[in-house]
Order: sequence, then structure tokens, then C-alpha cells
Amino acid sequence: MLTNSDLIELTEFRRALHRRPEVSGEEAETAKMIVAAVKLMRPTGILTGLGGHGVAAIFDSGKDGPTVLFRAELDALPIEERNDLIAWSSEIRGKSHVCGHDGHMTMLLALGRMISRKPVAQGRVILMFQPAEEDGSGAKAVVADPAFAEIKPDWAFAIHNNPGSPFGFVSTRVGLMNCASLGLKVKLRGKTAHAADPQDGVSPALAVAKLIPAMDSLGHGEGGPRNDAFRLVTITHANIGEPTFGIAPGEAEIFATLRAAGDAGVESLETAVRNLATSVAEEYGLGVAFEIHDHFAASVNDADAYSVAVRAIGAIGVPHGQESVPMRASEDFGVFGWGAKAAMLCLGPGEDHAALHNPDYDFPDDLIPIGSAIFERITRDLLGNA
Repeated sequence: MLTNSDLIELTEFRRALHRRPEVSGEEAETAKMIVAAVKLMRPTGILTGLGGHGVAAIFDSGKDGPTVLFRAELDALPIEERNDLIAWSSEIRGKSHVCGHDGHMTMLLALGRMISRKPVAQGRVILMFQPAEEDGSGAKAVVADPAFAEIKPDWAFAIHNNPGSPFGFVSTRVGLMNCASLGLKVKLRGKTAHAADPQDGVSPALAVAKLIPAMDSLGHGEGGPRNDAFRLVTITHANIGEPTFGIAPGEAEIFATLRAAGDAGVESLETAVRNLATSVAEEYGLGVAFEIHDHFAASVNDADAYSVAVRAIGAIGVPHGQESVPMRASEDFGVFGWGAKAAMLCLGPGEDHAALHNPDYDFPDDLIPIGSAIFERITRDLLGNA
């Protein structure tokens, strides 16, 4: 049970995290703050540097039993915060915690306080503070880290806040929770020329004009992600040549995010875009190359983990259902489900709350006791009380 003093201290800590955001791969100071906070709980052990700046706090009962992992994210976003309603705005220009990862970390710290005061009867609890979630690289790096074998879980759970859902309402389901996605950069190479003599070069301009609507047509998101055939292509950036009037362009880039209801769907969509771009490039006498960025596996809830979570949620009287899930947005938590029974839960901050990645988003501190209570009940149901 968290005390009022706990909640005051945790709220202050969350707001301190909010002031000092660090983006994917740069979370060194955030990790130090987490380690300092966790040390006060006297865990059995602390692993640092997991998959980059990842931190894992281990609470081991010393008795045989399952290992249960709870995951939060360390990283923030490269977004300029604009929020005059809070006194704890980001102090780092162009970076902000406008996805709620500061709140997710704080919920794990709240769980750690409760476990340190009332240890589990069997098995182990792992508080996993994961780096680089926002670009899809962090969970893969953590799982691939040799040190992760020491804490390989049997069960894994995570909570992500979900604006648009009523405050305190949990949305979850068996199966797909978050779509698979990847960022595909298409690079077209021709030859520059003087703007007075464009025929002397090979311009990618017309190819780009043809490719953008053709790529877009490969997926409009019909049916939503509960439909296995769901496909969505979002053009996020395009660039042709240099910002000058004297040179006919010789190079171009198109950035597209490809999204589907599963890993196989993204793979087939990527193949279709590559084939299309290659065909158009050949038509206009251009070279073509591709780069993959921000590759997220689908996040899929295991049936047993879902049942454990829903029983715990119901036992503490938190309203729940399957509204608003699966989400189109991606989440690299699914990687933890490759070797464990895993479940993602979406916790509502309010129907009128600012959306994720909006410049005026802020995590509601009143969600901290709700999320940590869900995690604690899952812990007690699986591992008991000492």
C-alpha cells in the first residue's frame, strides 16, 4: 500500500523526470536517476547498461518460482513541449516526455516500494526500465544483451497510458494489442543539371510525383487493426534536390511508415513498396536504395497473461474492457513476449486528455497509484506474500 507521503514523493520524482527528458539512446542521466531511486528500495540486485542505458532491479525471494517482469520506458521524444498549464515543463529544448514514459517509470518505482516493504513468497520480480522504445530498437537490444539471460522472465507485463479512454479505465484483449510497423526510406539517385538545361540530367521529380500517391494507395487502413488485412502507408517526409533555383535535382528521398496488423503483414507491405519503387525508378532511369528505421514488432497478448491481468484488475475494482484496442500505434514491448507470457494494458488518462505525442501532453499523476496497484496485484497473484 502506498502512503500519502509515497504519492507526494513519487509525483515529485515524475515531474523531475519530466523536466529532464532524454531521447532514444541518450538516456544516461535518466538511468542514473532511476538507479538512485531503486537503490533506496534495497533490491537483491541491479543490472545497468542493458541494451544501452537499460536498468533492471531484481527482487528475488530466494525460493523457486516464476520470474515476473514489469517494463517501463526511459526515453522521451524529440518534440518541443508547449504547455503553459504545468510548472514542470521540459528544460531541454526540442525534447519532451509527451508520451508518458515518465509516468510509466514512476509506476514501476511505486511497485518497487511496495515489494520492498512486503516481499514476495516465491520467484522473482524484475523492474525493467528499457531504453529506446520510441525508435523500436530498445527491447531488441535488451533481450539480445547477454546479461538479460540472468533475468529472463516467465511472465512480462506493461502499462501504457491511452488518451481518449476514460480516466482509470483499462483496455486490453487477447491477441494483437499494437500494430507492427517500420520506417522505410526510399532514396532515388539521378544526375543534377543546370536548371536551364534539365535535359542534361536525370531528375527524380516526376518519379516522386508518381511514387507518393502509388505508395499511399497500398494501404489506407481500412477495417482497422482488428482486421488481419489491415495495412496503412503514411508518407512522413519527402525531399527533392537542393533548395536552390539554379540546379535541376539529381536525388530525392521519400520517408514512409508502413503499418499492419502483424509482422507478416508489414513484411509483405515492405516488399510491395520496394517492388513499386524499383519499377518506377527503372521507368525514369534512376537508381534506388532503401533504408529501414524504427522497426517495431507487433505486440501480442498471450491468453494466459491476459487472464492473469484481467483477474487482478477486476479484483481491485478497476473498470476494464476491450474498447480502443488493438492500437494502430506500435510498441516494442512485444519483443518481451517472444520468450515469456506477456500482456500489455492500456490505462486511460481521460477522454479529453491531450493525445500522445501532442506538444501539450502531460501524464496525469493520479494514474500512478492505479497503475502500480494493478502491477502489485498481478505480483501477489503470481508470487504471493512472504
